[in-house]
Amino acid sequence: MSALFGHTLREFPTEAETPAHGLLLRGGYIDQLMSGVYSYLPLGNRARLKIERVIREEMDNAGAQEVFLPALQPIELWEQSGREAALGDVLFHLRDRRERGLALGATHEEVVTRLFQDHAQSYRDLPATLYQIQRKFRDEARPRGGLVRVREFTMKDAYSFDADDAGLDRSYASMFQAYRRIFARCGVPTVAVEADSGAIGGKGSQEFIFFTEYGEDTIVYCDTCDYAANTEKAEFVRPAAVAGEPLPTEEVETPGVTTIEALATFLGIEAKQTAKAVFLMATPTKGGRGTPVFAVVRGDLDVNEVKLMNALGGNVELRPMLDAEVEEYGLVAGYASPIGAPERVRVIADISLADSPNLVAGANRAGWHLRNVNFGRDWQAPTADIASGKAGHGCTRCGGTLQSSRGIEMGHVFRLQYVYTKAFNVNVLGADGGQVMPTMGCYGIGVERVLSAAVEANHDDGGICWPASIAPYDVHMVGIGLDRDEAARADAEALYGELRAAGLDVIFDDRDERPGVKFNDADLIGMPLRLTVSSRNTAAGVVEFKVRATGEGENLPRAEVVESVVAARRALLEALTVEQAEQRARTR
Repeated sequence: MSALFGHTLREFPTEAETPAHGLLLRGGYIDQLMSGVYSYLPLGNRARLKIERVIREEMDNAGAQEVFLPALQPIELWEQSGREAALGDVLFHLRDRRERGLALGATHEEVVTRLFQDHAQSYRDLPATLYQIQRKFRDEARPRGGLVRVREFTMKDAYSFDADDAGLDRSYASMFQAYRRIFARCGVPTVAVEADSGAIGGKGSQEFIFFTEYGEDTIVYCDTCDYAANTEKAEFVRPAAVAGEPLPTEEVETPGVTTIEALATFLGIEAKQTAKAVFLMATPTKGGRGTPVFAVVRGDLDVNEVKLMNALGGNVELRPMLDAEVEEYGLVAGYASPIGAPERVRVIADISLADSPNLVAGANRAGWHLRNVNFGRDWQAPTADIASGKAGHGCTRCGGTLQSSRGIEMGHVFRLQYVYTKAFNVNVLGADGGQVMPTMGCYGIGVERVLSAAVEANHDDGGICWPASIAPYDVHMVGIGLDRDEAARADAEALYGELRAAGLDVIFDDRDERPGVKFNDADLIGMPLRLTVSSRNTAAGVVEFKVRATGEGENLPRAEVVESVVAARRALLEALTVEQAEQRARTR
């Protein structure tokens, strides 16, 4: 350890955004070069490589074949798939010396489809699943959470090609089970939830979510059945509307009442008896003039921007209207109504409004609202599910009650079907002599996110408690007072060699530091097992042994140390099961 590059920090770094981020900085695992870009120090790189090893083992066991695809890609591929526009400013653009447009790979669907097209000839080449572990580049507007949302990162991405949807179902199921094993072995408790496919595309996807208060996503899940979904995708039973026959509209004066809460209080009604107006600008991801959007939901609900973007056809970004734009389009903030909305404004309504009679909406003039506004009678617009589900709403599957938690996406699996094979006109010769267009799946894991979540899920007040499968070292051996006892020093060196010969990764703290500093650093950097060698222990023929996560320890006879440590590590590895990981996730 005296030769280890990097050092620990005594204090929690002020720039750390989460406990995991702080511990990785304090423990000398990572170093920030600039916003969203990190270097791995030796300890951090060893943990990263251990995670990659787990991923490779599970992907290989599932029948996937590893490739390595270019990070530098011709922009024409992205234009052909339509995603150059869909990703917009997230995609890093550059030009070579001949002014040819290029992109840094944000993901590799286009490249792998082109590769498959060049080498697959017939149905005999199917099924095929290709994967890689590769650097990705995304110009994130707001990097956050340390390693959670960054601009340069490592991803394991896999792509399956099958002859038909039945084959895709088998490939998808195989990858899904591999992901469950990967996260369990890495000590990261996850729950699979339904998710929006976003710019990747396709006909359905699931995310593996690690529940944490520091998460950037909100997940709703049922307290009765196993339904769970990201709010961007979640279906839910809206609270019942206040029933009644449609009544004639009437104006009511509401001076200074510009919010749903204030309106409900002023009129002595429930929020669900109002209509909420949200003004947004939908701007194409490639730029250009935006389209004004007037989204209407019931007053007890909130607009979900991802659902709204999908309802608008995708390839747009949403932002709130500026005050000047509200005025330009003839809208009255706080008193807007879908009745008589300006023709230039695109109105879209949540499905809740169709069966919610006699709502209170704006009157399109300051200080006034309209009672008894009814969708279909008084105004019409395209409808879609554009509202966010939240805790307390009903489950569409079983009628139970939804709960909600924050979480971080660890991995994402997609049924792409023909999105890319159609874009690139990929066909192979079928068994009957005809042409077959392969159907695809896509499967991604963020390596840095796994590392960060493993620390978030496995730490205490002293520091990190690494899961045995991805710890930089299996054993942390602390030497006390060895510089003054040649016999103890020689025995410690011999034990170090015996442990390594037994296949264990060992870091030996041979520094000239006080015992308290060494023990604190051992807890901070968090290797699963600790051994303490000292003059006193050597004289007594024992070595102190401790399990980092539990604090349990004992004095082992010197002759039994290697065998006991090997057995202890094996037990720690065997405890990293899918069942335990998913149970931990549900209890978070």
